[in-house]
Amino acid sequence: MPKATQSELAQQFLALHDGRKTLLLPNAWDVASARIFEDAGFSAVGTSSAGVAFALGYPDGQKISRDEMLAVVHRIAEIVHIPVTADVEAGYGPEPRDVAETAREVIAAGAVGMNLEDAIHGKPDALADVNLQKEKILAVNEISERAGISFVLNARTDVFLAEIGPAETRLARAIERLNAYREAGAQSLFVPGVKDKETIAQLVRGVRGPLNILATAGTPPVAELEKLGVARVSVGSGPMRATLGVVSRMARQLHDEGIFSLMTEGAMTYADANRLFTR
Repeated sequence: MPKATQSELAQQFLALHDGRKTLLLPNAWDVASARIFEDAGFSAVGTSSAGVAFALGYPDGQKISRDEMLAVVHRIAEIVHIPVTADVEAGYGPEPRDVAETAREVIAAGAVGMNLEDAIHGKPDALADVNLQKEKILAVNEISERAGISFVLNARTDVFLAEIGPAETRLARAIERLNAYREAGAQSLFVPGVKDKETIAQLVRGVRGPLNILATAGTPPVAELEKLGVARVSVGSGPMRATLGVVSRMARQLHDEGIFSLMTEGAMTYADANRLFTR
């Protein structure tokens, strides 16, 4: 079957946010992990900014260059046949024009969506000005309109993740910010850092658009999140860090014990690995 066009993939991805079913979105860090997720049957794949950064030798937090990040996005989008959305952190620049250029390059890379966070890198206790963030969202949407695709901008607030402000104010602040981003045209609204069902339920009730949360230790199963009304669940750098955990344990066994069981037990066969890249 021929691969769908980017416009068709964009329409498919946007439709996955219609609320009829929770979109469980895995996050890849290279082509191999993206192909594994595709092969498992996922309908779309996101990239993990932290995962890509770690794989290329950078810490997380917009230390990697835009070009290096998007080179990985391009390679993934070129190989898989499902929609790809890119995590491009805070957009790689402080001004709307910088974020617009990032969006243009995300689309040129073949992706059909992107994350945009309101964290200010280097200022862990601060968030971007809401009005400036809205200007960035408007700039992204202008780029996608010119490109003629149904681009999905996933606008993120780090109120909970970065624990900004007194705990009792975070829910209201997160809802206020996400609704402002929705008003500016964001198609999906992302609030990492929440996992208790009551807070999630309050967010679903208060946010006027599809809600995306981040799965971490203690997050309810997808079936429960779907009942709460969550539209999208991301896994972030979790799979990549789980993989690093396996490699770390294997490395210690190889070095300290000189045995190979952690390398051989449960490993994908050479034939299966090769098959991932043979259409």
